[in-house]
Amino acid sequence: MVQMLNQAMPFMAVTFMQFGFAGMSLISKFALNHGMSPHVLVVYRHAVATVFIAPFAIIFDRNVRPKMTLSIFTKIVLLGLLEPVIDQNLFYTGMKLTTATFTSAMCNVLPAFAFIMAWIFRLEKINLRSLHSLAKILGTIVTVGGAMLMTLINGPMLNFPWTRRNIHQESTVSTVHQDPIKGAIMIAAGCFCWSCFMILQAITLKSYPAELSLTTWICLVGTVQGTAAALAFEWNNPIAWSIHFDYKLLAAVYSGIMCSGIAYYIQGMVMKERGPVFVTAFSPLNMIITAVMSSFILAEIMYLGRVIGAMVIVIGLYMVLWGKSKDQLPSELEKDDKMELATNV
Repeated sequence: MVQMLNQAMPFMAVTFMQFGFAGMSLISKFALNHGMSPHVLVVYRHAVATVFIAPFAIIFDRNVRPKMTLSIFTKIVLLGLLEPVIDQNLFYTGMKLTTATFTSAMCNVLPAFAFIMAWIFRLEKINLRSLHSLAKILGTIVTVGGAMLMTLINGPMLNFPWTRRNIHQESTVSTVHQDPIKGAIMIAAGCFCWSCFMILQAITLKSYPAELSLTTWICLVGTVQGTAAALAFEWNNPIAWSIHFDYKLLAAVYSGIMCSGIAYYIQGMVMKERGPVFVTAFSPLNMIITAVMSSFILAEIMYLGRVIGAMVIVIGLYMVLWGKSKDQLPSELEKDDKMELATNV
């Protein structure tokens, strides 16, 4: 029973993380629609994350935290620049130009980027003669294809009872401030930086295996760098920094705690055991969860094309996970051989 729970923990952890990301998409989109600056949101998000995660790092990592070196600190600075600053500024700006569901759909290019980069940096083993390696490659292609299908093809409208009140509003929604093409480019560029961040995080954890402390450092450095970027963008708009007990504060607190503090820690823990491709393979769930939540909470219209695309994504996800599960067999056999050898000795 304990062994089954340990095997299920990585799956449960990354699924929980995707629910957190879906909630962030809805809350952040609402805040951005009501005038919050995406650059300021990035700063407040990581300031909250730093305050939240630092006490845990001080307490739980005191005996495992390695000595800080120039090499490690340089990697942390680069990590803070890649994800908290570049990726999230592009992500939130792209979201402001599109919709929450569209943004989540575009983020499904992340597994493809991560898979290619993990293969380049030898963090992912690929053997074209191996069935499970081919399953990972094909599953990644199917997953991205399903995301594009969900994004580009609507199909017939599905009239669910909870969305009927919004059917007549569909054609009246203002799109004056939306630019899907520009937003898509920004989101895709942000996903490339996000995949670079995950690969570098996996590499950094090998020399700095203290997940909580690394998360704290990333959020702290990201806050400092993000502040400099936000000041450059909002230097003549001091009102953008004002925040009250409203949806703007909720967006900063929720995304800071759930999607920076907890998410960085979870993905660090899971990557040490399963690798970065396993973590990113679950990102399509974010789009499915966001679409469902948007349908129920925001009464967004659901289309048949999006449902079919979601089904294709699930098929691709299962193919990747099947391939990854076969990757675990050699390591488990190696552990068993070592244990048997130790017993014989």
